[in-house]
Amino acid sequence: MVRYDLRHLKDNFYDRMLELLEKEVKPKEVAIFLFEIGDFSSVQKSADLIKEAGHELLNSLKFNQVDWTIVVRRKD
Repeated sequence: MVRYDLRHLKDNFYDRMLELLEKEVKPKEVAIFLFEIGDFSSVQKSADLIKEAGHELLNSLKFNQVDWTIVVRRKD
């Protein structure tokens, strides 16, 4: 399991999240991504991107007042 803090990217974390999944996370490995939520649209968009890329979204939860965490298993 690996953890990535993408909060410093604000609303521009999507490309980096997918890049990390494809290049850094091993097949079937679980990754945790932490990002800022703002207006909550980033939560749905990140879930949609994960699904479109063929990965498995295991969990999605509010970390604190401004941060969100998603847990993803990389595809084979």
